[in-house]
Amino acid sequence: MPLEPHTAMELSSSRATILVVLILVSFIYVRGWRGVRKARVNNIPIWRAASFLFGVSLIWAALCSPLAEFDHDLLTVHMIQHLLLMTFAPALILLGEPLLAFWHGLSRFGQDMVGLLFQVPFVQRFARTVTRPALCWTVSALTLMAWHIPELFMLGMHSAVWHSIEQASFLVAGLFFWWPVVQAWPSNATGPQWSTLLYLFLATLPCDILSGFLVFSDRVAYPVYLSMPRHFGFSVLEDQQCAAALMWTCVTLFYLVPAAILSTRLLSPRGCYTSGLVQSELCRNTAADRNSQSLEAV
Repeated sequence: MPLEPHTAMELSSSRATILVVLILVSFIYVRGWRGVRKARVNNIPIWRAASFLFGVSLIWAALCSPLAEFDHDLLTVHMIQHLLLMTFAPALILLGEPLLAFWHGLSRFGQDMVGLLFQVPFVQRFARTVTRPALCWTVSALTLMAWHIPELFMLGMHSAVWHSIEQASFLVAGLFFWWPVVQAWPSNATGPQWSTLLYLFLATLPCDILSGFLVFSDRVAYPVYLSMPRHFGFSVLEDQQCAAALMWTCVTLFYLVPAAILSTRLLSPRGCYTSGLVQSELCRNTAADRNSQSLEAV
């Protein structure tokens, strides 16, 4: 089945749209971040702002940079895109306290409307439900495994629309996964800190299963790459093994960073018993903001 043709104009238009959206999101964030600093309430350190902007730049790198040119030719590049969209970018974005910055970036009318929305009991219950660690883990694991089933993988390879849905789902699933770990504003402390260590450990299992299967397999899992031009001297099987090893290594090492930080906190004599890996001190001062009280319930 041949790949859906993409003209240079279509690709250029799509990437231009993504770039404009990312620039707009970054502008709103910076505007809100400056508003937070001027208000001197729930100050967001500059390193958090840099983390958010770096995370946004990784989304650009995955979707719009020259790297994306090899997406359909090499499974390794395809895997790098997934890692950027699902692992690295979401964690960095949430470290930037995006909801707090966006909240302060709204007009007074916008803040009032959002405040009223989050006072609705159904909205509060829904927000608490979708941010539960068990659900976040399940969404992340199912998204990862489902899109690597050969039939769904081929669907994404042969359709520009489904490929875009695949990439968007990886980013959304990544945000879900990292939410219980980063504990960005306005989340509240739930459960003991050691449960986050278990959460991170269990999160490695789907990646281990998938990457282990691909790296030790003696056959090509996705035959579509057999008809693709080869680059950098990789055979199709070598490309598959490289992609699997990359996912295995990157995910394990990246998850070790928050696990090590949390373990250090738990074992520290002074014990910093906060709600999660990067539990923000911003939550301590949210009562100082007139409208943030309603969002705190989330």
